[in-house]
Amino acid sequence: MRLTRPFRIIFCSAAMLFQLSAMAQNNKIVPPVHQSIQASANQMADQLVQIRRTLHQHPELAGKEQQTQAFLQKHLVNLGLEVITQTNGYGIIGVLKTGKKGKKIAWRADMDALPNDFPDPVDFKSTQAGVQHGCGHDIHMTIALGMAQVLAKNNEQLSGSFYFIFQTEEETFVGAKKLLDNQIAQLHLDEIYGLHVTAMTAGQIMVKPNEIFAYQKRVQLRFNKTLDKEAIQEISQLLDAGLSRSMTNSKPWEMQQILDPKIGLSNDKTIFQDYCFLNQPYSAYTEKEEQILATDLYETNAQKIPLIIPQIKKILAASKYGSNLSAVSFIQENITVNNDPKLTGLAIQTLDQIYGKDFVVKAYGQVPFFNDDFAFYQQKIPGVYFLFGGSNFEKGWIAMNHAPNFMVDESCLLSGVKYFSSLLVERAKPTL
Repeated sequence: MRLTRPFRIIFCSAAMLFQLSAMAQNNKIVPPVHQSIQASANQMADQLVQIRRTLHQHPELAGKEQQTQAFLQKHLVNLGLEVITQTNGYGIIGVLKTGKKGKKIAWRADMDALPNDFPDPVDFKSTQAGVQHGCGHDIHMTIALGMAQVLAKNNEQLSGSFYFIFQTEEETFVGAKKLLDNQIAQLHLDEIYGLHVTAMTAGQIMVKPNEIFAYQKRVQLRFNKTLDKEAIQEISQLLDAGLSRSMTNSKPWEMQQILDPKIGLSNDKTIFQDYCFLNQPYSAYTEKEEQILATDLYETNAQKIPLIIPQIKKILAASKYGSNLSAVSFIQENITVNNDPKLTGLAIQTLDQIYGKDFVVKAYGQVPFFNDDFAFYQQKIPGVYFLFGGSNFEKGWIAMNHAPNFMVDESCLLSGVKYFSSLLVERAKPTL
């Protein structure tokens, strides 16, 4: 998960806890293949923890995931999977073919770590100075390896083919495109799925159709005259007043509200919908006698994006700074994760049927600040990206990505292997 703005978040309210209603449904009849999946996953619970801790201790930055690739390859080969290595990087794909008619279903896990020295309050700390798995990609890889092992063990009961994509360079937003342009293009996949661990209760699944994250655009303003601090502040206030919008008395940039059941993502009246805001403070520097201002803008409505640059020009033209404005442009504008509506509905239905009514929490609105290059797969392959809980609030373990003291309740490893293995099994069945 790529972070476009640094921040620190502390969760301290019990009201932020979501409940998994499905776990209370003791009379649920689970189909035999999913009973086998659950039993196989339970047998490897301790192994999952050990794999995760090994990966956590040996993180590698984007583009340098060589040892991580070797670790993954050894496991995939031992499982009997066909292995495809990336020709222009360290990505790796494990292929499980059942030999039976069905769909080609992919699961993606990202591999790279973060460059930081945040506090990491675990006994199995990173052995690489200045490098940490502070975004949870070690969790993602472990769940994917676990799914590959569980499905390989139950291969005779399955149909179709499964592709476990371990992707490099997610944090730099280039890894997915590299794989798509080479190995992935040759596979002709039918569907692709993936998750990101985040600060919900461990094992909880949240998803929605269409955009998961707000659109993030890096806005650059060029002036032919040097601006002092007061002028820069006034310009930011003008643009904030002219462009920003949100629900009444709401602050969608306050991420600590995102799990609040009254105004957070799980409520259809969430404050994290239909908003636009500019990040503060602006960066300011000079270049060839020009004053450059830049900031990130977050917008939930794709149709409004083409109007932003004209609006900025109009606002500043009416101000005393208009005569000095030489250019306005987007200097970075990544696409955003956009879940296929039909597949999202089918995924929710499938998990509800296997694990209980209303098992999946439906999300509303769009998350600011974060993004993921999983979006590039979705441009070519119908796919769904899930938010997956890793926190244990009672113990004070908060899985807030890119934040100091990022911690994950490792019980989510086993949950993720079970739930998403079941999903892939059902999605790979041939269409009737």
